[in-house]
Amino acid sequence: MGIIVQKFGGTSVGTIERILNVAERIREEKERGNEVVVVVSAMGKTTDQLVNMAKQISQQPNKREMDMLLSTGEQVTISLLAMALNQMNLPAVSFTGWQAGILTEAVHGNARISNINTEAIQNQLSEGSIVIVAGFQGITEDGEITTLGRGGSDTTAVALAAALKAEKCDIYTDVSGVFTTDPRYVKSARKLLSVSYDEMLELANLGAGVLHPRAVEFAKNYNVRLEVRSSMEKVDGTAIEGEVKMEQNLVVRGVAFEDEITKVTVLGLRNNLTSLSTIFTTLAQHHINVDIIIQSTTEDGTTNLSFSIHTNDWMETLNVLENNKDYLGYEQLDAENKLAKVSIVGSGMISNPGVAANMFEVLAEQGIPVKMVSTSEIKVSAVVEDKNMLKAVQALHEAFELGQHHSCKKVSRQ
Repeated sequence: MGIIVQKFGGTSVGTIERILNVAERIREEKERGNEVVVVVSAMGKTTDQLVNMAKQISQQPNKREMDMLLSTGEQVTISLLAMALNQMNLPAVSFTGWQAGILTEAVHGNARISNINTEAIQNQLSEGSIVIVAGFQGITEDGEITTLGRGGSDTTAVALAAALKAEKCDIYTDVSGVFTTDPRYVKSARKLLSVSYDEMLELANLGAGVLHPRAVEFAKNYNVRLEVRSSMEKVDGTAIEGEVKMEQNLVVRGVAFEDEITKVTVLGLRNNLTSLSTIFTTLAQHHINVDIIIQSTTEDGTTNLSFSIHTNDWMETLNVLENNKDYLGYEQLDAENKLAKVSIVGSGMISNPGVAANMFEVLAEQGIPVKMVSTSEIKVSAVVEDKNMLKAVQALHEAFELGQHHSCKKVSRQ
């Protein structure tokens, strides 16, 4: 048998009892004859608690020190889980991200993995040990500890699976797979048997919290077999793969949503060829992610530019733009908070015209104004007021027949 990478999220290791449950799942995999590498997150709400402590000291804590602080959360989990396995007479060794050979770029708070030296892990596997790796963290060439951003443990797991040429990577979470939308908010949400890499990438980028976008990117680029599974129940999960096997006739396969969106508008921008590139280059240099972009030209020949960002980046975005006002050449800034983004995703959209029209028709019927729109071959996103977010999600989920009560009809057409 080959190497299996298992990843367990914060809820799955939230208590000692749950850590012991995870140890049991690992034992079962080991007894199947596989070599096992396990990636874990910090226990429960540990990361949130650490962030809150830092915020009590500074509203904008030093990013290097934040990485130093947040990387401790996973260290607690890996050592406790290794102890649990050793207690079960299963040899196990815990590694921090840097001990596991995970090298990252020199960006604090949201680093990307640049390389993995698997030698230390391979040595332990060859001796029969289970290797427990702290997710979400790595080290730069200069020896600085970095973190991979929220949800980065998924990325750690898939990157390790790619580097180790693992048979597959199982992502264990508190839900039993990928659903048509978040089942906590829409009771009729249904688990999908399989989702394509491209669909999952869009869903993850658009707010579906099941998988981190970078993890899906890694899986697609290195063709890693991925399955999202429940850490609590022993049931089949959702396979993430190149081609989906079932339900291809579902034009829309999921509805994703996220709140805390801010719309920033730059008014009176000089209308020349480099204006746009200058603004977005300046924001990129400060690692500010821009999402939807809308540009319009005014009667006086200047340009107005609107774009959406995460509300967490709002203050920093305004500061960067204000500090570079003369260089960027604009007249005024405006920002609108308390917005959300609702998106429909499905590879069937490519060959089915009119899906976007249906979406806007549904939102209009619900009396929901649309602030911004973004489309790709397999998704349509609309920015709405956050008070309308769940209303929009439920209406779209129903309109595109994604609920459980539609599943029999859909599958029977195969």
